[in-house]
Amino acid sequence: MLNENIKAIRKSKGLSQEELAIKLNVVRQTISKWEQGLSVPDSDMLISISEVLDTPVSTLLGETVIESKVDDLKAISEKLEIINLQLAQRKTMRRKTLHWLLISLCVVIVTISAVLIAFNSPYLGWNYSDPETAVVGVAFHSFEWLFVRLAPIILIGAIVGIFLTRKKV
Repeated sequence: MLNENIKAIRKSKGLSQEELAIKLNVVRQTISKWEQGLSVPDSDMLISISEVLDTPVSTLLGETVIESKVDDLKAISEKLEIINLQLAQRKTMRRKTLHWLLISLCVVIVTISAVLIAFNSPYLGWNYSDPETAVVGVAFHSFEWLFVRLAPIILIGAIVGIFLTRKKV
């Protein structure tokens, strides 16, 4: 609702996203995110938007009834609380997704390590007189060399990330 109202009022005032962004001292992408509902302005920015668009904050939030100042602040506070809850839910979902991606990364690293240990660099016994075999052998060796050096660092980073993104009780 807030995102649609910002967009509609901005367009009715004949402003582009860039022009509104300049007046609010933000980048155009910020306006775009607000209008797409990907983020919401904080209360101070909401007041600035209402001043720039010459529209009451209550109208931006979808309120059409004129109430007293105390009721306006209460209504704005309640709507901002709902928006903040929605953003918190999105943040939690992103944290969970990142957590499981890090767990998957650890599983992949351990699996590749097990495969490399099990096969014990079979390319070392290949006949490198054939150019195609030589290229494939060098590619395998390069991958293994790079993996052996980077995998422990990535694995440690992923494990730390798993602990940092776990659900706090």
